Amino acid sequence: MTSRIDRIDLPGPAPGTDRHLTVHRFGVAGARPKVWLQAALHASELPGSLVLHHLMVLLAEAEGRGEIVGELRVAPLANPIGAAQAVGGRHVGRFALDGGGNFNRGFADLRETLTAAVAGKLTDDAAANIALVRVEIMRLLGEQRPTDDASTLKLTLQKLAADADIALDLHCDDQAALHFYCGPRHADAFASLAARLGAVALLTAEDSGDAPFDESLTRPWWRLIDAVPDKPVPADGMLACTVELRGEADIDDATARADAGAIFAWLQERGVLAGTPPPAPPALCLATPLDGADNVRAPAAGLWVPRVRPGSTVAAGDHLGDILDPTASPGKARTPVVGPIAGLLFARAVPGMVPPGARLAAIAGPTSLPGRKGNLLSD
Repeated sequence: MTSRIDRIDLPGPAPGTDRHLTVHRFGVAGARPKVWLQAALHASELPGSLVLHHLMVLLAEAEGRGEIVGELRVAPLANPIGAAQAVGGRHVGRFALDGGGNFNRGFADLRETLTAAVAGKLTDDAAANIALVRVEIMRLLGEQRPTDDASTLKLTLQKLAADADIALDLHCDDQAALHFYCGPRHADAFASLAARLGAVALLTAEDSGDAPFDESLTRPWWRLIDAVPDKPVPADGMLACTVELRGEADIDDATARADAGAIFAWLQERGVLAGTPPPAPPALCLATPLDGADNVRAPAAGLWVPRVRPGSTVAAGDHLGDILDPTASPGKARTPVVGPIAGLLFARAVPGMVPPGARLAAIAGPTSLPGRKGNLLSD
């Protein structure tokens, strides 16, 4: 059995051209729990597309056995705009080349408008409140008016995911060990998935800045919960997170098949799929605050030559690599790069030429850092 496929048309960039988003559907429309799965929103980050390819095989088999309890919608290539972007023969999928910015920033922020929309309408019935919130979120999204291709794509994805129970956004870093981003209220819900996937960091923030996809889905709920503490609005009315599936070059069938199996087992655990999953392995990490993670910046321009692999524990002051000036005499060519904090180095830039101030690595520390405010994510 194969999935049912929806083709959702998007504006074309010029007359005579078109774009569309492909969504695979499993289960019964309208059934709960409803799950949205997407990959390659940053269109050059493609490990998740292969993971969803293998997951769809498992979902089709499960549907054939009558094991799908809820409804699942899967967008294996969530960004057809970025998928077609290339400069000098290199794929450029993180930013819209027409000036539309980062594809995973600037989603519609409904925090204030949702709270106002449901004012005086909530009751003491949690299920009824969840249904009301979802209706109002979809209505508010329907009032949005995108202004360019990138914002049209973002609004389309947000509408497709906003009334789900669960949304997983699959990304990757340049070079990285597997890690997660989610809200602190959802850390426990995603702990098992993180353990099953072998995550080395589970980074949490109530507001990481600049409205990425997962937070555009969850933050309106959290603001409402805080605004009306006397009414039951469950924090798990919408569970969403970003999964960083290692690095851009970590694309192979064996790894993707294992990742797909881990997600499948977690969906069983959440009641989306029938069956008893195997127990999750011991967690490799505890949740830590995103404002406890620090970026390592290039102290000078030159060739980034790393010494420490992602997934390594480091101490403050450790030698993480060098910036090499190939034009300098050998005795003066290297500028050491040292770690600013102790913690887990979970990501690093691909070795190569970098300008001053470039992000070279990211280290997750156990506690919040003074001065880490505002936009906590990389550009």
